[in-house]
Amino acid sequence: MLNRQETPNIVNAVDFDLQLKPYCHFTLDNGIPVYSLNAGAQELTQIEFVFYAGNWFEEKGIVAGATNVLLKNGTKNKSAFAINEIVDFYGAHLSSGCYNETATVTLHTLNKHLPHLLPLVAEVLSESIFPEEELAIYKQNHKQKLEVNLKKCEFVAARLIDEYVYGFDHPYGRYSSTVDYDNLEREQLVQFFKQYYTHGKCMLFVAGKLPADIEESLNKFFGSLHFNNNVLNLKKIVPAAAEEKKYRITNDVNGVQGAIRMARPFFNRHHPDFIGVQILNNIFGGFFGSRLMENIREDKGYTYGIHSYLQNHIHSTAWMISTEAGRDVCEATIAETYKEMDLLRNEQVEDDELFLVKNYMMGSLLSDLDGPFQSISRWKNYILNGMEADYFNKSIHTIKNITPNTLQELAKKYLNPEDFYELVVI
Repeated sequence: MLNRQETPNIVNAVDFDLQLKPYCHFTLDNGIPVYSLNAGAQELTQIEFVFYAGNWFEEKGIVAGATNVLLKNGTKNKSAFAINEIVDFYGAHLSSGCYNETATVTLHTLNKHLPHLLPLVAEVLSESIFPEEELAIYKQNHKQKLEVNLKKCEFVAARLIDEYVYGFDHPYGRYSSTVDYDNLEREQLVQFFKQYYTHGKCMLFVAGKLPADIEESLNKFFGSLHFNNNVLNLKKIVPAAAEEKKYRITNDVNGVQGAIRMARPFFNRHHPDFIGVQILNNIFGGFFGSRLMENIREDKGYTYGIHSYLQNHIHSTAWMISTEAGRDVCEATIAETYKEMDLLRNEQVEDDELFLVKNYMMGSLLSDLDGPFQSISRWKNYILNGMEADYFNKSIHTIKNITPNTLQELAKKYLNPEDFYELVVI
């Protein structure tokens, strides 16, 4: 029996021996690679189809996103209403998402309903027809949403800072306009769907307390589809960063708040400094106890929250600082941000602060491993980014062993004000 008179042992997260459960790999008859992770206590399964069908591959803006949203809105034999009725009847969830390089279709369901839902998903992925009436509703709704969002300074700032860092012609820097929705035609979606979904490159990530026949079931419904028939043409698109570094834009002359974005181009996950910079970023502005939060929120009271992060892009990325502050203190907020950069360049991080951040990062990793869905998501991120299987262990080793001197050297290399773009949108 638990003795409540005794204080339990306290173990620091940095002392945990974290292990990422390995996945199993098999291939369907048509060459689709499947990465599966069998774990968990509940009879639940997540099946995620990942297609190379993101913004990177579209010839005209918003085609990739519209295709991804509308592929669930009608097939040759079922209307959008009928598809949703089936999914709801079985208590399942069928979702989709479109990103820069990839697009996903994800099914969450009880295992016992897989025989009923897998053929529906196969139908959606092979026989979607993009009805004109569904496209019209999509265009109207998204135009209205865009018009509302364009009045928000934080929305405008998020769009513009990416354009400055990558260039508008780069997939990472492109954004939509109402004209894009006006010019969107059904035939564009049909062609994109045919090229990048029904004949496109696909891989599966499966997790949960998997049924014993999961491989046979997936092969039965998806192993004969025409995925991976086309050669994937991954265009090389080089970022074209803006020459000007400082921007001040008035979006609302009566606005009382400004959206601040500061960013510098950075390398992808393959760069040897990436993991170390992630640690430095957490000290700088990556969590609630960071220096930016302590200074600009707690001490100065300029903002409710300020955060810095490395964008999770495959080819190249950016180190981003994001906050909203009162109109009259935006410039002071930027000045204090540079002051924190200066301190990290010129003074070594104290051991206590570094130990706190190490514990935070190890605790976050532990949270990310809480369950099969989270674990397969981390594997998916590594696989899509082309990382080696031991990347997780390298991250753990770096977090546990990085020194204040190494962090100072990284700050000297990458936290220089002249490298950062500044944007304030009122």
